[in-house]
Amino acid sequence: MKILLVDDDGFLRDMYTTKLVEHGHDVDVADGGAAVLSKLEQGTSYELIILDMVMPGTSGVELLRIIKEQFPEQTKCCIFLTNQGQEEDIREATEAGAVGYIIKAESIPSEVVKKVDEIMKKCKA
Repeated sequence: MKILLVDDDGFLRDMYTTKLVEHGHDVDVADGGAAVLSKLEQGTSYELIILDMVMPGTSGVELLRIIKEQFPEQTKCCIFLTNQGQEEDIREATEAGAVGYIIKAESIPSEVVKKVDEIMKKCKA
């Protein structure tokens, strides 16, 4: 599966990328909104986009709204992987079009991969 992982924290990006690749996924990374939009403008297509909620510049929710508007074919399966766990954050992400929400602090990386795979099955159904 081709995944775009978006997180401004390089350590976390690398760690989750390693785990996802170990489970057979093809992972591309971006550190924020401008990098994501550049990749999408170049025509790169992803089966799943994983967004962080809090990033400098454009927040994850704002970025998802932009992607939905400019690249609607890319929004079938977008999830959040973040430390923001308030009900308001989850509701905002869901209303923006996210199909899943994973709180980093509540799962070790291998559990995150399992949750990503479970969410992907729902997207493909």
